[in-house]
Amino acid sequence: MRKNHHIIQSIRKNCIFGLFFCLIVLLMASCDLFNRDEKFDKTLLSGYWVKGTLHEFYNANGTGYTWDTADDVTEEEAQPFTWTLEKATLTQIHQMEMGGNVPKTYTVTKLNTTSLEYHDDYGKYYSFVKDK
Repeated sequence: MRKNHHIIQSIRKNCIFGLFFCLIVLLMASCDLFNRDEKFDKTLLSGYWVKGTLHEFYNANGTGYTWDTADDVTEEEAQPFTWTLEKATLTQIHQMEMGGNVPKTYTVTKLNTTSLEYHDDYGKYYSFVKDK
């Protein structure tokens, strides 16, 4: 009888371990453990985007310009840039007035016909609405 009791306890322990393992697998499957690269449609980026006083204009050919009316800068004085959008990575290469280029890289989190949201690696978030 004692031998059967030991076998029953062993089976019970294995069943509990198996159930615990299945529970962990189910929980992990429901979590997003792997960073999925979202892919955004770059044709939606073309046009005017506004965030308060900050304005950005994207041409379909990969060029654009930006200006901030809070800095007393008009659209005619805007800073030109080239841009690319690969999956969720938006890269702007700003062309400086005195020569030189300044690359800026952002992660796009939302892009549709009316909204554009992205952030940089330093915690600065931008949320634009399409203007024109």
